[in-house]
Amino acid sequence: MNRSPPGNRSPTGGGTRRWGWGRVPEQQDHGRVGTAPERREEQRPLLASRLTPTVPPEPVVARPRLLRRLDEGGAGPVTVVAAPAGWGKTTLLASWVRLTEPGSASSPAWVSVEAGDDGDRLWAYLAAALRTATGAADDDLVTPLPTGPPRPDQLELLAAGLAAAEQPVLLVLDDLHRITDPAALTGLEFLLRHSEQRLHLVVGARAGLPLALHRLRLAGELTEIGPDELAFTDDEVADLLTAHGAPLPAAAVRRLRERTGGWPAPLRIAALALRGQPDPERWVGQFGGDQPEMAGYLHEEVLAAIDPADRDLLRRTALAETVCADLAEALTGRADAGQALADLAGVGGLLHPEGTRPPWYRCDPLLADLLRAELARLPADEVRELHVRAANWYAGDGRPVDGLRHALAAGRWDLAGDLFVAHWPELTRYDSDPAGGPPPSSPPSPPPEVVHADPEVALACAAERAYAGDLPAAAGHLRTAAGHADALPVPRRDRFLRLATALELTVARLAGDLPQARAAAARLLRTRPTDGSPTGARRAAGSSAGAPERHASGRPDGQEVRGRERPSDADDADLRAFTGTALGLVELSAGALPDARFVRARAAAREAGRPRTELVGASRSALLLAVRGDLRAAEVAARDALGMPPCRGWSCRLDCGYAYLALAVVALHRDQPEEAAANLALAAPATGAVGPAGGVGTGGPAAAGSSAGAWPSGEPVAAAVFALCRAGLDRDAGDLAAAQRLLARAREALPDEPAAAELSSLLRAAEVETRAERGDLDGARGLLAGVAGDAPTPALDVALARVELRAGDLAAAGRALPDWQSPSAAAWPLAVRLDAGLLEAVLAEAAGDERRAGRVLEQVLDLAGPQGCRRTFTRAQPSVRDLLAAHLDAGTAHFSLVSDLVRGVEESAPRPAVEPGGLLDEPLTERELTILRYLQSILSNVEIAAELSLSVNTVKTHVRNIYRKLGATRRREAVRRARELRLI
Repeated sequence: MNRSPPGNRSPTGGGTRRWGWGRVPEQQDHGRVGTAPERREEQRPLLASRLTPTVPPEPVVARPRLLRRLDEGGAGPVTVVAAPAGWGKTTLLASWVRLTEPGSASSPAWVSVEAGDDGDRLWAYLAAALRTATGAADDDLVTPLPTGPPRPDQLELLAAGLAAAEQPVLLVLDDLHRITDPAALTGLEFLLRHSEQRLHLVVGARAGLPLALHRLRLAGELTEIGPDELAFTDDEVADLLTAHGAPLPAAAVRRLRERTGGWPAPLRIAALALRGQPDPERWVGQFGGDQPEMAGYLHEEVLAAIDPADRDLLRRTALAETVCADLAEALTGRADAGQALADLAGVGGLLHPEGTRPPWYRCDPLLADLLRAELARLPADEVRELHVRAANWYAGDGRPVDGLRHALAAGRWDLAGDLFVAHWPELTRYDSDPAGGPPPSSPPSPPPEVVHADPEVALACAAERAYAGDLPAAAGHLRTAAGHADALPVPRRDRFLRLATALELTVARLAGDLPQARAAAARLLRTRPTDGSPTGARRAAGSSAGAPERHASGRPDGQEVRGRERPSDADDADLRAFTGTALGLVELSAGALPDARFVRARAAAREAGRPRTELVGASRSALLLAVRGDLRAAEVAARDALGMPPCRGWSCRLDCGYAYLALAVVALHRDQPEEAAANLALAAPATGAVGPAGGVGTGGPAAAGSSAGAWPSGEPVAAAVFALCRAGLDRDAGDLAAAQRLLARAREALPDEPAAAELSSLLRAAEVETRAERGDLDGARGLLAGVAGDAPTPALDVALARVELRAGDLAAAGRALPDWQSPSAAAWPLAVRLDAGLLEAVLAEAAGDERRAGRVLEQVLDLAGPQGCRRTFTRAQPSVRDLLAAHLDAGTAHFSLVSDLVRGVEESAPRPAVEPGGLLDEPLTERELTILRYLQSILSNVEIAAELSLSVNTVKTHVRNIYRKLGATRRREAVRRARELRLI
């Protein structure tokens, strides 16, 4: 505990007199104020238990992170620990106070506030607590502490006494929310403002404090500890269970923490109940707020204090995972539903804001269990009507997934079928973690007669189950629907078969059955128009792989839809967007880099007006374009993805992770390491990644190893690119060992698929260069020798050329270098082409062919300039700096870029010391330095004079002086000498 050292109280008498708890100069003695003695005679007895910290229930789990927060906050004016009932506020504060040495100068004063306390009662206890904290006796006091709300003159004396105190007074007020009259705390606020920060206040409360917290917050004088910090972590849950004699495996601990949200009281209830369970892990899997162990607590401690109308609102809105004002109004009919939700989230703390605009709220999981149990006891017709209201509201708000679920729960089969047919592309799960998770239970299945009359209702059930992750149930609904397809008229049958095939594709993709997914995509694309329009089926050719013998729709392998109905233009855009996105995700999961497919799918989704599908295309294409080197397009796509309107019921975490990772790759290629690290830090939590993404070069061996494979399963491309980017930052920071381990682990984690060969070669090439940079040339060659196959691997060829160049074998380096200007090289990643071109220029310069080196370097700059690529030059071998400087002297169409690169190379490389004999005897003037900078360019003296508005003779005079001072006889020699001296 961080406490101020004890101070020595000065004796009374002399130049000062004892005044409450400090020293006040003699001239400030105003005599005894008021009738405090008479008031003490009339006051009721004070309970000692309210002036001492509550004894925490055993066993108490040590929570040093929160104790440190209280130590830090207790040194400031006000600390507020605010949370609903059961969040461990009193236990935390009592544990903190009890860790202080009793009787020390820094020992806090404690007051427990009880229901019904008014100003008189509160100030009676405040006086007693402060008297104890300061060690003052009534007989010693010049001005006795007031036993009721102090008058203004008393407040000024109290504030003066506090300001003169040798040690700050730390006052803990527990359960201060029980004071409902703001006037009772007016005096306390006055003391905080005028005691010169000698009064430190620590408050425990539920919410709705009658204190002026906004002013303190704006002044930076408020420390706030809320439910997010009070929530138990996995480690703390494990400690609590162990202390109660009910240890659990890590997976069960995590499950219990997720079910409780880290809420301390339910966790303690669960720990007590677990001791008598024969199968604790199974019990944890079934633990919920509707169980007797929890229901009683929630009824007595949480719901009992809520207004009946608000409790009814909570019960009705528990129908939805999250709720906003408009949805609550639709479900309850209350025009003030929005304000009621805000009050329950603010004062009550029962709802958690989602951080969106307009605000959406989520109920605690355990409380939601209990509310849904109460909701289920309402009359069936009333519950069905609530589901219909929810379905209609969601459908009108553009949230078809939620609308479909509630339509099925209400038994509105017609509405469910209409929603599915109109919104089927947006009813597909594109990630592994949909917002809110799967629904609590499966909606009821439609009666057989309904499915016979409209098999698309069974397809709607299949879509809902597939989105919830229940793939066996989805496949069952698909088979049921297929059994009734023959009864449909031909146009309806064609539509049915098309929608059924789309669902087959979704189920196969989510199940990881890539051949089946490709086959379903091929069948789906064959339903597109066959005319000669740009949207014709010509582009549908070339989809992959053969279909299985028979699929759920009942058609044999390879049979096309031959009905009369063909998709309209809007339907065609839906087909292109849906199929392109699905195939792109299939290829991504195999380790491929299908950037063009996602670009086309995104354009089709925008044309069809499908924002969810467009977001997937934008985020994935952004990353793949960044890997390809189209940095401008990648940046635009990533920012478009991040700038799309808030999601409508679907999770965006993975999409945002892809977008931030794309921006990190863009920043890395542009040699902006801080920007790259910042975007990696944003990408990591959005995708579940852990490790040293938060800063440049902060990766350690263990952390770096965990970063590569920490993306969700099924995202190998993202994991590999994350590793490439992180390893690049580690190499820049000099942590070559961490970079090498990270790259090796990422390469081993790639799928063993031919499609992953290109990405594997990029990882291997980066690992080879890292080994070579560490001086392990044999290990680098050995890694290259282990590559199998005859396919061209330009990245590995460039890596081999670098290794041979480091070994000093220029001829071998030249032989290994691939032809980066061939037509096929246009498909290489831009960074590989730039590396190959720059190596060719370096080799030409080393061979003495400066003319060829300059020509090749200019071609490399032509490629790098439009995309802003700098890293290839700034992080290259030291000889590149001289090559760039010579190219600047010889003249280039990229003067600004090359000048910037020369400076960048100098910043990234260690600067050689200037020999003392090389210092100028006569420094250059400011004007001469200006003209010296122009001498780097191809401008003539006449043009330099025009640029600076000087006469030509004046410029010539300055040039002669520059030559003399630098000891040069010509322009190029002067520029070279100036660079050696770091003058330019």
